[in-house]
Amino acid sequence: MVDVTGEIFTDLMEGFEQIRRHDAGTPDHGLRIHLPKTVDVAAIRKRTGNSQPVFAGSIGVPVDTVRQWEQGRRQPKGAALVLLAMLEKNPRLVEETLGIGSFEPGSATAAPAG
Repeated sequence: MVDVTGEIFTDLMEGFEQIRRHDAGTPDHGLRIHLPKTVDVAAIRKRTGNSQPVFAGSIGVPVDTVRQWEQGRRQPKGAALVLLAMLEKNPRLVEETLGIGSFEPGSATAAPAG
């Protein structure tokens, strides 16, 4: 029987070292994030079960931006694309991470639902 505990530990330690270097401002250039070129925003939003206004509030963008994405007039880029790609994998990500609520315009914190 092969003991893989040592291999797993080594892999984990290498991962932690990559995180440490990234946090220090010297990311490992071997670390790559693979993003889709486009995402189906309407399908992602529908999987969350939210209306356009609620979805927009939960991800911190104006509802007009969500509408433009859904109608194909604009495409999400940068951090928005990363967040949408993550929501595609886990539609409850925002709720699980930040709690149920929405972003107040001009604020960086989630406001309680109410």
